[in-house]
Amino acid sequence: MWLTIAMVCVKVVLTARIDHNPIFTSYAVAMNVGLGVIILGMVLRFAVIRSLGRYFTVDVTIREGHQLKTDGIYRYLRHPSYAASLISFAGFGISLNNYLSLLMLVVLIGAAFFYRVKVEERALIEQFGDDYINYMKRSKRLIPFIF
Repeated sequence: MWLTIAMVCVKVVLTARIDHNPIFTSYAVAMNVGLGVIILGMVLRFAVIRSLGRYFTVDVTIREGHQLKTDGIYRYLRHPSYAASLISFAGFGISLNNYLSLLMLVVLIGAAFFYRVKVEERALIEQFGDDYINYMKRSKRLIPFIF
């Protein structure tokens, strides 16, 4: 996943330099809006990580004593950390001031995250069984009320 993210980031920067499809007429506006969206995503991600405490890992791992978290933002989203990261990547795309770069970031990194989500959900179903399956029925993966 990290290699995919790195490759996509290089590709979108090169695309923004070669193919001019501006989102805003002012690059300064694009940079400021993009930075604001990046910071929003980072703040949300840090809040999610903090809410998970010692159960947050960068690897797909179920720790001893792991409890299924379904409160707070987890009431609505099963993977809010990825959702927050996607917000930051969208901010990066906005800061490049290029529609194509923004689209590539969201779609390609979103696809990498979606693959990772499926891996995590298999592990969580294996660990929590029907509790997780029922939780899946009442929550969304990445986008509140939609997906």
